[in-house]
Amino acid sequence: MSKTNQLDKQIQFIQILDQLKQVFRQSFLLDQSRTENSAEHSWHAAIAALVLSDYAKGSPDMSKVVLMLLIHDIAEIEVGDALLYKALKDKTRAAREKLAAQGIFGTLPKKQASYFLKLWLEFEAGKSKEAKFARAIDRFMPVLHNYLTEGKSWKKNKITKDQVLKNNKSIEKGSPVLWDQIVSIIAKADAENYFYKTKKIMHKK
Repeated sequence: MSKTNQLDKQIQFIQILDQLKQVFRQSFLLDQSRTENSAEHSWHAAIAALVLSDYAKGSPDMSKVVLMLLIHDIAEIEVGDALLYKALKDKTRAAREKLAAQGIFGTLPKKQASYFLKLWLEFEAGKSKEAKFARAIDRFMPVLHNYLTEGKSWKKNKITKDQVLKNNKSIEKGSPVLWDQIVSIIAKADAENYFYKTKKIMHKK
């Protein structure tokens, strides 16, 4: 491949990435003016991973963790964002995301395409120490955002305390310390009534 053709492909990929700025998530900015987009989330998570690296389990390669977080949501350019609690029930989403990732990374020169796709798949598998910590941060950030915005997204999407505890337990695999922090945050959020609570049906005697 000529240098010109290689550069053309790389610039095309960079142009495609701009679309991630248009994919909006459920978590609100801390000023609650709007929801964050996936590009903002990826950047914020990558920085957070560096800042919180002392709490990672197993001393992962942080450069790899940061790269994972910067690319982990790229498939959302084609499949869109989905609330965690709904995405886990979508049996076709994983396959659709993989196909989207293959297509997007496939616009790069072959060597780079292979490298980024391999890294993306490693994150998705969640088995390496780097993937476990990256996934822990990916889950940690929305919980923190929701707590600091008084549960705005939790209430809007009817998310309960039990759902948050159950579906974020995997944080512990990457960082027991951050999981303990999340448990504390959830307890505080519950005390402040930041979660959606189902109405109890009163039975007449």
